[in-house]
Amino acid sequence: MFRWGILSTAKIGREFVVPQIQDSENGIVAAVASRDISRADAFAKRFQIERAYGSYEELLGDPEIDGVYIPLPTSQHIEWSIKAAEAGKHVLCEKPIALRAEEIEPVIAARDKAGVVVSEAFMVTYHPQWLKVRELIENGAIGRLVHVQGAFSYFNVDPDNMRNRPELGGGGLPDIGVYPTVSTRFATGKEPQKVRSIVHRDPNFGTDIFADVTADFGDFTMSFYVSTQLAARQLMVFHGDKGFIEVTAPFNAIEWGMPEVRLHSAGHDKEEIFRFAGVRQYRTEAENFVRHVQGEGNPIFTLEESVKNQKFIDAIYRASDKDSWEQV
Repeated sequence: MFRWGILSTAKIGREFVVPQIQDSENGIVAAVASRDISRADAFAKRFQIERAYGSYEELLGDPEIDGVYIPLPTSQHIEWSIKAAEAGKHVLCEKPIALRAEEIEPVIAARDKAGVVVSEAFMVTYHPQWLKVRELIENGAIGRLVHVQGAFSYFNVDPDNMRNRPELGGGGLPDIGVYPTVSTRFATGKEPQKVRSIVHRDPNFGTDIFADVTADFGDFTMSFYVSTQLAARQLMVFHGDKGFIEVTAPFNAIEWGMPEVRLHSAGHDKEEIFRFAGVRQYRTEAENFVRHVQGEGNPIFTLEESVKNQKFIDAIYRASDKDSWEQV
């Protein structure tokens, strides 16, 4: 069994990732660390974790830990990914791993020097619904892909929430804008060439709260919006010249709704529905990561892919400052 350490008692780890790691077939959480030892102790007791540490350094020094999951605030992802790699630990770091593409290069260098696996935690790339979307597109189920449309939004105006604090790496594009971009790239195997965008910022928080994006992939176009101050919505549609694919719960599968991939014909005379009940995507992510570490060849989301996706986000920010296309 792969022995995981968790750096921080963050909500995403507490509510989603840790319970699903504990339920995985090839891993167990063996240690948790917090800067507040009482929080680490309470977390360890709740999830029956053997060891609790009052500092991240202590956990990284534990020789019985094989790898770490990092759900720290975004502004700390690069620092602790590098420190974990230098400590000889494999790393699964919550998204986004960085706020600019160039920040990822030192992590790649640390990964290569230490000979460990480091991956950004895009759980959607391990969910079978997205494997099905990719398969359908590759097999020509919708003919030639013409346009991709996406939306991801929620409403959060809490000034203390990290998503509304720029010093912690908050903002809509880092938090949820990465999902339409990564899922489109994953499903199509294509990279954007240029983008146009409109980005609005909250006058009090300073974070981006709305982005309207158009991207040119050469063979097809993409449009999507994300917002942290609109009613909750999630949708991805891949429209071809012979039909379209609709992903009903593309990002927070189960929590948002039943994950379904709906294949529609161009003539509106045929609909095929693929359902994925019971899939727990954080468990699937953790199990695939461990298999890759153990040499079983399972694909993971690489840091090189992280660089490409972050370049997409970086270009969206640049494009918002001018009324023209921006090269990715």
